[in-house]
Amino acid sequence: MSSHSAAIGSTARQRPRRHRRVGDVSARRERILEAAISVIARHGVRGMRVQEVAAEAEVSVTLLYHYFGSRSGLLEHALGAVSEHAARYSLDEAAAPGRSARQELEIRLMAELQDTTEVETNSRAWGELRWASVFDESLRPTVARLTDEWVEDIAGLIARVREEEGHPDPGADTAPAAERLVALVEGLSGRWLTGAAPLAHLRQLLSGGIARELA
Repeated sequence: MSSHSAAIGSTARQRPRRHRRVGDVSARRERILEAAISVIARHGVRGMRVQEVAAEAEVSVTLLYHYFGSRSGLLEHALGAVSEHAARYSLDEAAAPGRSARQELEIRLMAELQDTTEVETNSRAWGELRWASVFDESLRPTVARLTDEWVEDIAGLIARVREEEGHPDPGADTAPAAERLVALVEGLSGRWLTGAAPLAHLRQLLSGGIARELA
């Protein structure tokens, strides 16, 4: 084979790599993030080894670093994935047709205190990542942004509840009320995950807190 033919053959063999499907990349990234959440939920942030995450995701460590740049980059993206998971499982039931705004708010918040593997894993990972930001300042902007988005979302629901129920000023002080409810959920979730109180009792406390904020 001439050098020209060899060059053409080499180019042809390399072409499939240059046209890697976007879906494959997306699926690998998602597998890595799912694995990271799972490992963090089992071992905590300090116990998370990149090698274990890669093995669980069935990818190489090199590919993991190619996608996320560093361990810190992986943690930051894992935070976003945890938030997306929480939004999904809290919206599934709440978004059913015919729900009142009050019912939707209650379901959205109560969804964080469910005795399911998905919710427990996600809550463990969120708690670990949130507390890791105490020591890792690079995580703080992402934690703050995601928390602010959660508070804003709950504030909007509170305004809807008040509007539906004839409150004279539906938008008044919704942000402080939402922040209190989000803080309550996070605190009760921590008590659940540490076994400090039965889940049913914690759900009752949350229900009471919601009722008081909406009174």
